[in-house]
Amino acid sequence: MSGTKFKAIWSGRTDSEEAEELATRLHQVIVPFSRGEEGLAIVGFCSDEGVSRNKGRKGARNAPDQLRRALANLPWSSNRQAYDAGNIICEDDQLEQAHEDLANRVSDCLAGGHFTFVLGGGHEVAYGNWLGLVQHFESQESVPLIGIINFDAHFDLRLDRNGCSSGTPFYQIAKQCEQKKYPFKYSCFGVSEVANSLALFNRADLLGVSYRKDSDMGVTALDEITNQLEQFIDDCDVLYLTIDLDVLPASEAPGVSAPASRGVGLEVLEPLIETIKSSGKLKLADIAEYNPVFDIDNRTARVAARLFYNIVK
Repeated sequence: MSGTKFKAIWSGRTDSEEAEELATRLHQVIVPFSRGEEGLAIVGFCSDEGVSRNKGRKGARNAPDQLRRALANLPWSSNRQAYDAGNIICEDDQLEQAHEDLANRVSDCLAGGHFTFVLGGGHEVAYGNWLGLVQHFESQESVPLIGIINFDAHFDLRLDRNGCSSGTPFYQIAKQCEQKKYPFKYSCFGVSEVANSLALFNRADLLGVSYRKDSDMGVTALDEITNQLEQFIDDCDVLYLTIDLDVLPASEAPGVSAPASRGVGLEVLEPLIETIKSSGKLKLADIAEYNPVFDIDNRTARVAARLFYNIVK
């Protein structure tokens, strides 16, 4: 990203009348990626090739920079370092190459000691992120038990016989785990019964996936949901959190490839995110499927920024 573009994207309000240490915003402290002081590293994944292959609505390719603009004015500690590690761009439909490039970038950020947050892009981003996380630990010759927590209306466990897509990442991960003899630990919260075929439910059961339907994720069930989440977390050494924005109700997140007819509200997602953070095991996170083409008044981008802040604050 050129210096001119960097400054144009990371710009926003400056509260010069307030004490600097109390009024700093993210755009004031973020700098291009380096192996310097440990902090937060942001990576963009510019791709909707997976969405296109999955017969979804294209537009997620343009999400990362739009999301950066939504993040720019978030409050931030003046003493906490933040880095922008640029964009991985899927060129000429070469999604498989983009996955390798993303894995290398994520691994590099993790090696620098940074908590890494990836802005998608379609949910095909999940496969590249998982590859990067594993690559990082394999370089240390010790791979912990990695647990994947997905807030999503879809399992994304479709078979990849005709190539990978936004609907296949966790099936691809399951296959890689089998080949590498790693446990496949995957939990999906917010699954829509009307958006997943019986074949996908059967595959989830066969692979030992822990899941919860959106119809069972109301506020009154929050204690039960939290217990299920905590049991999953207890069995893992390291966590990777991925949020497909179509898990939210369409009224809260209209700018996605497949808007949810029901969804799971922020009043449920936010305390679950806090549970994940409090475990101390979270190493990598992403937000996927933001589609600015279909957003209304930047509503979805603002929700994404709030989720980002809840995860990294």
